[in-house]
Order: sequence, then C-alpha cells, then structure tokens
Amino acid sequence: MIEQIYEKFLNTSGICTDSRAIRQNSMFVCLKGANFDGNAFAGEALEKGAAYVITESSSIAGNERAIVVNDSLATLQQLAHLHREKMCIPVVGITGTNGKTTTKELINAVLSTTYKTCCTKGNLNNHIGVPLTLLSISKDDEIAIVEMGANHVGEIADLCRIADPDAGLITNIGVAHIEGFGSKENIVKTKKALYQHVMKSDGTLFVNKSDSLLCEGLNYEKVVFYGEDSGTRIVSMDPCLTIRLWDRTVKTNLTGSYNIVNFLAAAAVGEFFNVRRELVCKALSEYTPSNHRSQVSVVGTNTVISDYYNANLTSMTAALENLALLKGGRKAAVLGDMLELGSLSGQAHTEVVAMTEKMGIEAYFVGAEFSKVANKNVFADVEAANEYFTDHPFNDALVLVKGSNGIHLNRLTAVLGNE
Repeated sequence: MIEQIYEKFLNTSGICTDSRAIRQNSMFVCLKGANFDGNAFAGEALEKGAAYVITESSSIAGNERAIVVNDSLATLQQLAHLHREKMCIPVVGITGTNGKTTTKELINAVLSTTYKTCCTKGNLNNHIGVPLTLLSISKDDEIAIVEMGANHVGEIADLCRIADPDAGLITNIGVAHIEGFGSKENIVKTKKALYQHVMKSDGTLFVNKSDSLLCEGLNYEKVVFYGEDSGTRIVSMDPCLTIRLWDRTVKTNLTGSYNIVNFLAAAAVGEFFNVRRELVCKALSEYTPSNHRSQVSVVGTNTVISDYYNANLTSMTAALENLALLKGGRKAAVLGDMLELGSLSGQAHTEVVAMTEKMGIEAYFVGAEFSKVANKNVFADVEAANEYFTDHPFNDALVLVKGSNGIHLNRLTAVLGNE
C-alpha cells in the first residue's frame, strides 16, 4: 500500500501536518498528540485544498481523496524512508548533546556553496521532523543534511532506520534529557547508534579525535577525523570568533570558543565532498546564526549573547567559561533553569551557581530549579525578571542569556529588546 500512497504523494505539493496552514494540492497527514488529534480535521483539510489526507478515521473512508490507514505516523515514516531510497543522494546524519543544530547549519552553509542541498529546518529533528525533512528532498537536490535528536533510549536507531544516513557525525555526548534516558550509559548507547548504522552501511564517519568518548571502541576504516590539534587556532574573541583555518584567517559571526569544533566539523565534511577550501572559509565567515544559539546582538549600550534555545550542565559550563574569557568591563549572565535533568537537577543547578561565584560573574537566575539553590538575584519566572530589569537595566555590559527553551527567556524583553 505504501507504494500506492507514494505515487499519490509525488503528484502533490508536499506533506502538511498543520490543518491551520494547508497548502494547495498538499498531502495532509493526520497526526495525534497529547493535546490534539489531526484526524478531527481531515475533512476540513480537504475543503481547504489538500489533494489527499492520510487518516486513521473511517468516517470519511468513502471519500476518494481519503487514505485510511492503521497508523498515520508510521505511514509518514514509511513514506519518508521510501522517498529517501528513491532519491539516491548522500544523506549526512548529525546528532549530539550540544551543538548539533549549529553544526548542521554550518555544514549546510559549506555544502550549499557547491551542491543543491536539503537540510533540516530549525530543530525538526524528531520522529516527525526527520520524516518531514526527508520528504522535502526534491529531485534536484544533491545532498541531504539531517539532524537527529533524542530524549529517550533507542530513538537515534529508530531515526536511522528511517533516514538511512550514508555518513554520520556526533558533535559530543553529555548529560541532557537524562530524565528520559535514565543514565549516561543509555545516552552514549543511543547516540552511538548513528555510528553503528553508518558502519553497517559501509558509510563514512566524521569524528572529533579530541573527544575520547567518541573515539572509544571505534574500530573502523572509513573515518574522517577532525579536532583542535589540527593546527586550527583561535585568533581572537571580541566577542565573535576569528580563527585560523588552514592558511586563512576566518572572521566568524559566532561567539564561543566551544564553537571551534563545530567549524572544524563543517570544514571536514566540506573537504570530504570536495568543496574548495576558499569556499569553505567563505561559508564559515558568512554564516550568521538566527536561532538564539551563540547569537550576538547589540541592544542599546549592551552586547547580548543569546544562547537560550537549550541548556544542560555541559553547555552552561561552556557558555560561562566563554563569558569569563571575553574582554569587557561589566559582564553579567541571566541564566534560566536547565530542564529534563531528572534526579540530577538539584546538583547541576547548584554547580552552576557555584561556578558563577568562582568566576566572579554577576549572575541572575530565573526559574523554579534555580530558586531552590540560589540565595540572591533569583526570580521565579521571566515576568518577575522583566520587572526587575526594567527598573534596573544593564548599561555598557556584556550580557549572556542562557537557559532551556521551556523557561521562555525569549520573553526577557527588558534585556533582549525586541530581537
């Protein structure tokens, strides 16, 4: 049946999963979530112009444009896997605890100088996002870059079965979403499933040779190693990085010494796919983040580092260490809770508070978890923080804003302005 559905898909304008944004001649897939059921909107989607709907509801089974299946999500995933096989182009799979979205964006910037690429949009990297990325591959695309995220055991292996990547890159493995994984060992096993899949397919791995955990137990020939001992070095941080790559000086638009390995990863992938070095350097220098990951902006008299899409102890530590290294007069950090840390949450938030004290960083804390362990400059939520910073604004300061997305630091307008 999936072949017949695929033939219909090829004659549509693409997949749609949001009944509020139906595209004409699209194929609407009725998905279910904790608080919604797309099957309830199958008829509405057809009325709005969808060519077909994939639904679990038999109530519109008589409609020739309705494709009734047992499991809409499974059908979406099968359809995506079939499309990936039909396209016959290289697929680069990327996962990791920190830096995977930035690395994905950098790799896409590099490869798109030479090839027509299809790349994961935003962070659509889960069991729904990965199929949507694959189904967006057009007949003109030459390479696909697919980001894969996980918050429970076995998820990367499942995504690999759908995407079947020819090449794989793990940025790093740290403690994040441990509430869903249960242990660091489970995180390592889940992430390294990308390596296992690529090796079984006789594909290529891109591995940071400076990361002992990534290299541990790796006995495979088709590995492209990269790392900070390659001669690449940081020239300056003001606060954006200028690096020396090969024999060229590359001024970037990203802050954070931790991002150098992400630049090196993108350079390694680019060289593997025969992108000229001058084009690699040009792409790295021109890439500008827009997703609140290591993003630098000027707000009034302040320079603000927005890095509040996600946070865990590893990324929080790296961000604070980077802030301490940067030149500047007044330095401050507004830090939001790190979510999904389970039983490790109290310890992790306590460590962050102690870290700011040790580094001498002027720190402000937002959220329920920090409220349990911090004894000064702490706010229950963003609204309380906004009220305080409206009355006590920063001036001529370098300000880091870092936390998990669920804390909604994007609403901290008193510090961020209207970015």
